[in-house]
Amino acid sequence: MPVINEVQLDLDKVHMNAVDEIYTAYPFYGTRRLKVELFHEYDIDIGRLRIAHLMERLGIAAIYPKPNLSKPAPNHEKFPYLLRNLAITRPHQVWGSDITYIRTAAGFVYLIAFLDWYSRYVVAWRLSQTMETTFCVEALNNALAVATPEISNTDQGSQFTDKDFIGLLQGHDIAVSMDGRGRCMDNIFTERLWRSVKYENVFLNSYNNIHDATPGITGYFDFYNHKRRHQSLDYKTPASIYFKQ
Repeated sequence: MPVINEVQLDLDKVHMNAVDEIYTAYPFYGTRRLKVELFHEYDIDIGRLRIAHLMERLGIAAIYPKPNLSKPAPNHEKFPYLLRNLAITRPHQVWGSDITYIRTAAGFVYLIAFLDWYSRYVVAWRLSQTMETTFCVEALNNALAVATPEISNTDQGSQFTDKDFIGLLQGHDIAVSMDGRGRCMDNIFTERLWRSVKYENVFLNSYNNIHDATPGITGYFDFYNHKRRHQSLDYKTPASIYFKQ
C-alpha cells in the first residue's frame, strides 16, 4: 500500500506541474482546453474531473489569471481600488503586491513580492512554506526599509486585510488600495512578474525545496532588477528607472 501511495504522489506532481505550466501561459483555459493541451503537449491523458481536482489543489481557476491563494476574510476591513484612471508617473507612487506558488520537488511553497509599478522594480520578496500572514508582514518590513510608497495595492485576501499588515501600511501613512473582487486586471504588472519568474527561472530549474529555491530566486530577482531590459521601459532595466531620481 505505501508503494501505491508513493506512485500516486509522484504522478500528482507530474500532472500538477504540467497544469501549472499550461495555466501560467494560458490563464483563460478551463478544463476542456487543459485536457487537450495536456494530451497533445505532455502526453498526459486524464479526465476533466481529475483536471478540476488538480486545479483546486493548486488554487487556480480559469479566466482569473493568478492562483486564487488569498482568500477573503469576512471579518476583515476591505478598502476601495484607488488606481482607476490614475497616471503612474514616478517611482514610489504605487507598489503592487501579490502571492503566487512556486513548485519544488518537496511540494509547493509561496512567494510574495512588492513591485514598484512605475519602474517594475522588485523592492522586496519572501518565500514561505505556509500562507500565514507573518511572512507577508516580514516582507513588507523589508520593503519599507528600502522606501515608502504613496499607495499600496493588493487583492482582498486575508493576508493583505489582516490588521498587522494594514496597520503597518497605515503607520507609514500609505494609502491602501485593493482590487475589486474578480477584477484580475487590477494588479496586472504583478501578474506579468509571476509569468516571468516561472518561465525564466522556476520552470528551468528543479528546486528540491524552499532552501534550494531561495538562492535560485534571489539570483533571478537580481537579474530581473539589474540586467533584464524591459520593452515597456524602452529597453532599460527596472533598477535604472527606480533609482533615477
